[in-house]
Amino acid sequence: MQVANISFDRFNTLQDKEAEERIRIARARLGDRAVLLCHHYQRADVYQFADLTGDSLKLSKLAAETDAEYIVFCGVHFMAEVADIMSKPHQIAVLPDLAAGCSMADMANLAKVERCWRELSEVLDKPDDVITPVTYINSAADLKAFCGEHGGIVCTSTNAPTILDWAFAQREKVLFFPDQHLGRWTGYKKNIPLDQMVVWDPDLEYGGLTHEQIRNAKILLWKGHCSVHQMFQESHIRRWRMQYPDGIVISHPESNLDVCINSDFVGSTEYIINTIKAGAPGTRWLVGTELNLVNRLAEEVKPEGKIVQFMAPTVCMCSTMQRIDPQHLAWTLENLAEGNVVNRISVPPHEAEQAKIALERMLAIS
Repeated sequence: MQVANISFDRFNTLQDKEAEERIRIARARLGDRAVLLCHHYQRADVYQFADLTGDSLKLSKLAAETDAEYIVFCGVHFMAEVADIMSKPHQIAVLPDLAAGCSMADMANLAKVERCWRELSEVLDKPDDVITPVTYINSAADLKAFCGEHGGIVCTSTNAPTILDWAFAQREKVLFFPDQHLGRWTGYKKNIPLDQMVVWDPDLEYGGLTHEQIRNAKILLWKGHCSVHQMFQESHIRRWRMQYPDGIVISHPESNLDVCINSDFVGSTEYIINTIKAGAPGTRWLVGTELNLVNRLAEEVKPEGKIVQFMAPTVCMCSTMQRIDPQHLAWTLENLAEGNVVNRISVPPHEAEQAKIALERMLAIS
């Protein structure tokens, strides 16, 4: 007989140290029945308990290779959805706090994308013959399913250039969502003129564009962005270079175009970590990505005399991922140890099937 779910109320007032001790006890009870995934942006007091760390796609792939019954994803909602889609039938994906979402992913929802597609059909007749929809992995499962149904694909910040090549091999235009900055930087690196990469505002009729702009565009960039990476500015780099002319700047491609152009290196979270770790001892780095990652990396490379600094003068971290704290993790694990599944993330079968098509297209070519 299943025990009633343990209420979160009693965990809400726990001190961090007590919550962390209860996490250790529950982890020991669960053993290899649970695998705990932590994204690079996760807060340190949760990250310390990770079995696997990395970016969202890497973690989902690694979790699916385990035989764990429970995949506890300390990330955000879309990441747990990917884990559910890619995992084995017996595996259950869990998100410790359902409020841990992604503001960028929320900027593109299925209703708005479908409306965009209908409006494009009025201008371009048959968009399925002309446009390849490409969604960044930082998006909801139903948008990945939309791409699966319309001959489209998923991309990551690492493989976006390869995916863009594939997309243009299929059709003459690309609809890229939800992050305009990753789409613009990728197109820029492919020598696509800026005036052929236009922003589609989903809150305006025809995206706020004229029919001529739509017809002339190579890439339609969804008006979306990451709240963390939009904080970084070219002026931050200029001021830092005046003080440290020999320093090295590295940024995530979710940053705006001016930041990317003025950086020495641009790449994904994994790329940033690997590049700095491979750098020469004694080097100084300015990093344009999430604060928890930057702080953790700074401590890891400090013994080599490397100095790693956060790019923005104001503190900015992934606030939604911050919602997963030791209290929520302790509550989740204790429930699982008692046989109660809480906060399960389960993508509807038809949606999962179509989303998996788009994901598998990506994995096949990248």
